[in-house]
Amino acid sequence: METLYTERLTLRKMELEDADVLCQFWSDPEVTKHMNITPFTDVSQARDMIQMINDLSLEGQANRFSIIVKETDEVIGTCGFNMIDQENGRAEIGYDLGRNHWGKGFASEAVKKLIDYGFTSLNLNRIEAKVEPENTPSIKLLHSLSFQKEGLLREYEKAKGRLIDVYMFSLLKREYAG
Repeated sequence: METLYTERLTLRKMELEDADVLCQFWSDPEVTKHMNITPFTDVSQARDMIQMINDLSLEGQANRFSIIVKETDEVIGTCGFNMIDQENGRAEIGYDLGRNHWGKGFASEAVKKLIDYGFTSLNLNRIEAKVEPENTPSIKLLHSLSFQKEGLLREYEKAKGRLIDVYMFSLLKREYAG
C-alpha cells in the first residue's frame, strides 16, 4: 500500500501509533453516528481495529489510510476501501473525520485521491459507497464527486443493534473524469 499525497494531505497506511487520536474520533457519538461501529470506550479497541484492517490489507481484501494534514502532521481521520472484490473489479469506499475537521474540504480532497488510486493503481471498475439516508453531508460529498445514487437497500445491515436502510451509490471508471 503506497502513500498518497494531495495539496494539503498525506494518506498513509494506518499505524498502531494512530490509535490514541483515532480513538478520540471513534469514541465521539457524532463521528460514529453513521458508522457501523458503537462508539469506542478504550484505546485498545482502536488498536484492534487498526490491526484488523491492516491484516485484511495484507490479504488484499481492504485497505485504510490515516488522513494527515501536511502543515501540522496531525492525523484528522481515515479513509479507504472497506471491502475490495478484485475478481469483479469493485470496492466499497469509507471515510471519517474528527468533528473539529468537518467543513474544511478535507474529506472531499482525501476521497478524490482515493478514487484516483482505486481506478488507476488498484485497477477497479466500480467504487461503491453505502450511506445512511440521514447522512446528508456524506450524500452531498458523493454527489459532488459524480457518484450516482442507485437505490435504497432496505434493512441492509446491522448498526448499533438494529437493521438499517442504506443508499447505494457508485462511480464507474468510465464515468470518472480524473
